[in-house]
Amino acid sequence: MRGPPSGNLIPVLTVPIRQLGEPERATVERILDQDPYAGAQIAERVAAHGLNWWRSDGRIYGYGPGRRVESLCWSGAHLVPVCATPAAVAAFADLLGADPRICSSIIGRADAVLDLWDRLGGHWGPARDVRPHQPLLVADREAPIAPDPEVRLVNTKEVDQLFPAAVAMYTEEVGVSPLLDDGGRGYRRRIAELVRGKRAYARFVGDRVIFKAELAIVTRRTTQVQGVWVDPEYRGRGLAAGAMAAVLRDALRRVAPTVSLYVNDYNAAARRVYARCGFVQQGNFATVLF
Repeated sequence: MRGPPSGNLIPVLTVPIRQLGEPERATVERILDQDPYAGAQIAERVAAHGLNWWRSDGRIYGYGPGRRVESLCWSGAHLVPVCATPAAVAAFADLLGADPRICSSIIGRADAVLDLWDRLGGHWGPARDVRPHQPLLVADREAPIAPDPEVRLVNTKEVDQLFPAAVAMYTEEVGVSPLLDDGGRGYRRRIAELVRGKRAYARFVGDRVIFKAELAIVTRRTTQVQGVWVDPEYRGRGLAAGAMAAVLRDALRRVAPTVSLYVNDYNAAARRVYARCGFVQQGNFATVLF
């Protein structure tokens, strides 16, 4: 039996990795729903901008045979693998390693992140820091301890008071000051944006911020807490647990059905606070910082 004329042959897609666009949005959302915590950063961007990379300062690559996509990788200011199998990690590394590094960090599930870094390190040069063990913690109910009634949302007139605390937290946590690149203008815009979005919390003593935390990422499945900080003078006084309980209560009631975060495994004090607030470990993250 003769086959159809060559002009009518239907091409078969065999390339396992490709950049995804808006027509694949439902596929991307399906995979993000498989890991709503590792995929939260991507899910927030997709909800805001779709899959048009020029509108969201990044690109989403998919890996899978034919038209089936099984794994994702966001490449922008951060590199974020989601549901990335070892074969997908190898393919993403081959693609990304051909170009200079553009990301400031690699973030996600520890196995995929560390595998990516093993493959990319030789191309991109040394990292400033590698944090291989960061427990991913999730809470879906209010804390079993009383929330601190003095922790509240920061209002737009208090950005000037919040900003020094945010700089101190960033410098302590990341190891470099956010003021270096542009005098802090971009970072201040980000803090002001979180305040306007009712995603920044603080406890004040007069005009001084002694506790702060932000909902850095918000999706329909979770909100991710970042930037948790207590003024060094107030540490060791039992302030953090009640403060986090207040953040957790408001976030669950007003923002998302779960609250998630990741913490360095060596930060025993913070891990005790989150345990008191009812957070449960849901795996491990890793972060590579440049």
